[in-house]
Amino acid sequence: MKAVLTIQLSKRQEFIVDIVKAEGPITGEHIADKLSLTRATLRPDLAILTMSGYLDARPRVGYFYTGKTGTQLLNEKIKQITVKEYQSIPVVVNDASSVYDAIVTMFLEDVGTLFVVDGASSLTGVLSRKDLLRASIGKQELEAMPVSIIMTRMPNITVCRKDDLIIEVASKLIEKQIDALPVIKDQQNGKMEVTGRVTKTNITKLLVDLAHDDM
Repeated sequence: MKAVLTIQLSKRQEFIVDIVKAEGPITGEHIADKLSLTRATLRPDLAILTMSGYLDARPRVGYFYTGKTGTQLLNEKIKQITVKEYQSIPVVVNDASSVYDAIVTMFLEDVGTLFVVDGASSLTGVLSRKDLLRASIGKQELEAMPVSIIMTRMPNITVCRKDDLIIEVASKLIEKQIDALPVIKDQQNGKMEVTGRVTKTNITKLLVDLAHDDM
């Protein structure tokens, strides 16, 4: 799969794109002649334009323009990025843990969502800040209250898998108005193992990488 970058083209690179638009397919030697440059001098520019997706090249044919704008290239790139490229380590608690323990874990790990698992490490629930805050209001004995009482259970848990597109996960976060999704692996018994998480922070990191051309 070809890498697609969004970059600010130099004047010379813009000239190259214009030449290929008008006369492509065209060889690197012919492009160099038109710019009165050597093929070696032009090689880095052609490499950047090819890697970025503005141009494509075929052996014994030459360079040709892809016909795509920077926005289109960026859009294509985003639609190729999968969960496994940006997922982070999940923070889990056992379903027998107390609400007090869950609150402590959330603060110590500095996360906004906890995933609840059973003794076989299968997903059984999700805890948000709101869930724990709601449980903290009142006179309940938090040390004696298990998280299983207040957690969100299936089928009300939205999940994703490592090969899902990150843009689809971002849409789910917005649609459901939640902070994180568990990345799960389907087990033979029909249950789900938690293998990762995707949060709004992960999506933000993706945007920063795109802006800095770090993809």
